[in-house]
Amino acid sequence: MSPFATPAPQWRRSAHCGASNTCVEVATLDASSQFIGTRDAKDGMHGPVLSFSRREWREFVGRAKKGEFDLRR
Repeated sequence: MSPFATPAPQWRRSAHCGASNTCVEVATLDASSQFIGTRDAKDGMHGPVLSFSRREWREFVGRAKKGEFDLRR
């Protein structure tokens, strides 16, 4: 059984993006909310989707909020 939901995922992006397509979009991919997907907004439906478990996504977001991925430290 595929982990991807039907109907299609509801992709969303940060309000900081405005009308720009230079953002990353995020969506829950399955009905049980166990998989989170990310994609490049400019590629839309035709680009690749990276998927993460809920645990992996929480860990990534937590580390990003701590500044671990900031280019300037």
